[in-house]
Amino acid sequence: MLRILFHTPEIPGNTGNAIRLAAVTGAELHLVEPLGFGFEDAQLRRAGLDYHDLAVLSVHRDLSAAWAALAPERVFAFTTGGEVVHTEVAYRPGDVLMFGPESVGLPADALADPHVTARVRIPMLPARRSLNLANSASIAVYEAWRQLGFEGAGG
Repeated sequence: MLRILFHTPEIPGNTGNAIRLAAVTGAELHLVEPLGFGFEDAQLRRAGLDYHDLAVLSVHRDLSAAWAALAPERVFAFTTGGEVVHTEVAYRPGDVLMFGPESVGLPADALADPHVTARVRIPMLPARRSLNLANSASIAVYEAWRQLGFEGAGG
C-alpha cells in the first residue's frame, strides 16, 4: 500500500480529490497541520464526493508526528527542483509520496529532512510554475501503483 503525505495543504478541493484518489487506489492519505480549511468545508466534501468513508485518512499535528505514525522506510519528496524523474523511481509498498502546499511547495526544512530518500519531479514544459497538487499526486500514485501491478485492483 502506498502512502500519500500532504504537508500543510491549503485548498480544500485538492485534498477532497486526494481523498477520492486514496479511496480508489487503496493508498493512505496523511495530512500535516496546519490545514488551510476545515473538514466541514463544502469544497472538500464536494471534491471527495461519497468517498470519504472509503479512504484511509490521518491528520498529524506536525511532520514529526507524521513520521512517528508512518515509520517510513522511504520517502519521496515531490518538488519542481527534484533530481529524479518520478518514472525512474522503483516504488515499493509502504513508500511515502510527499507533496507540499499549493502556494509554495515543500519548505526547505521538509526537503532536507533525513527521512527523505529522494527529491522527485514530474516533467513539465520549461517556464511553467507547477502542476496542480491533486493532479501531481494522481500522476505519482498511478505510476507507483502501475509498477506494483495495480495490486488490489479488481479485474
